[in-house]
Amino acid sequence: MPEMPEVQGLVQFLAGKLVPRGAAPAVVRDLQLGSFAVLKTADVSPAELSGKAFTDVERRGKFLVLSFDDAHLVLHLARAGWLRWSDTMPDAPLRPGKGMIAMRLRCSQPAGYGFDLIEAGTRKSAAAYLVRDVLDVPGVKRLGPDALDITEQEFVAMMRGHRNQLKGLLRDQSFIAGIGNAYSDEILHAARLSPFTLAANLDDGQLAALHTSMHTVLGTAITEAAGKPAKELKDAKRRAMQVHGRTGENCPVCGDVVREVSFADSALQYCATCQTGGKPLADRRTSKFLK
Repeated sequence: MPEMPEVQGLVQFLAGKLVPRGAAPAVVRDLQLGSFAVLKTADVSPAELSGKAFTDVERRGKFLVLSFDDAHLVLHLARAGWLRWSDTMPDAPLRPGKGMIAMRLRCSQPAGYGFDLIEAGTRKSAAAYLVRDVLDVPGVKRLGPDALDITEQEFVAMMRGHRNQLKGLLRDQSFIAGIGNAYSDEILHAARLSPFTLAANLDDGQLAALHTSMHTVLGTAITEAAGKPAKELKDAKRRAMQVHGRTGENCPVCGDVVREVSFADSALQYCATCQTGGKPLADRRTSKFLK
């Protein structure tokens, strides 16, 4: 799932293409739907974007926001969505219901520019919203503060006394925006904390360390993503992971084996030596955690 660093990388890449400094902005030729289910709103019709110039590209949590003078195209890539950019988009119209393409945006200026919103797998959850106000998107309206905007003092106050487990809190977009399954694993590993520890059980020093790890892990990932083409961002993310997605490999910090806890539709990875005092966590396949 694309998280804050990858979405920020997409923002930087798309801004260079669609609203380049010192040059005219790109202009929409058309917006076509490969899946009618991907469009979640009816405030603005796809036809209304034709002829509009881009004014901005930004990120809200894990949402990608493409703006025009009087409208916004807001994208959420969900678990398996991504943007596939091309400098030479095909002229043939998109055929709905064929393949992985959920949506296609083509530009008339520069001619040929554009991207496809694609989604792998059978579980389709990527979403597009055409709205007048970004806050008309329910998921954006519910967002908590951006992870990188939270000061240490604010973070300690937010977490103190909270009865939820750390893994779930870090992933809760209404609590802290931008962090998903992968980077929550990485942040907790860097902070040397168990994913199942209750926030209420941490002292101020541990909370400060967790805040530092959150900023360091996300900041490093954003720096690494900067300047990379859209097609390289996901692979760069995977290569940089210390524990997430590395079950059975050796922890790069202590050399212990990276372990996994599986759930119905996801999994987390951790190092027992670094995070749980050497004690492996129980496999909670029937747990409601992360639900």
